[in-house]
Amino acid sequence: MIGVLVTFAKSEKFDRSTLERIAGELRTPFEGMAGLRLKSFMLGEDGTARNFYVWDDEGKGRSFFTEELVEKVSGIYGAAPTVQYFDVVGFVDNPGN
Repeated sequence: MIGVLVTFAKSEKFDRSTLERIAGELRTPFEGMAGLRLKSFMLGEDGTARNFYVWDDEGKGRSFFTEELVEKVSGIYGAAPTVQYFDVVGFVDNPGN
């Protein structure tokens, strides 16, 4: 498994309500996406937006973040993201909790 943390620096373009709207609008394409275990939309106390993904397959996780996708989400969030990859060495999944 691979984890991907996508971080957007604080921008005047978004706040909590804007991020909630973005999460609601962008949720559907990720539901049932092959190889994607989970995706979260997060807002840090410092105002940064972060999206965290866990992919079952490293290739799918790395190939998802194309230059075109990075350009598209930069427009949505008003800031270019930093994309970091992590080897997931353990995972706890508590569905329904």
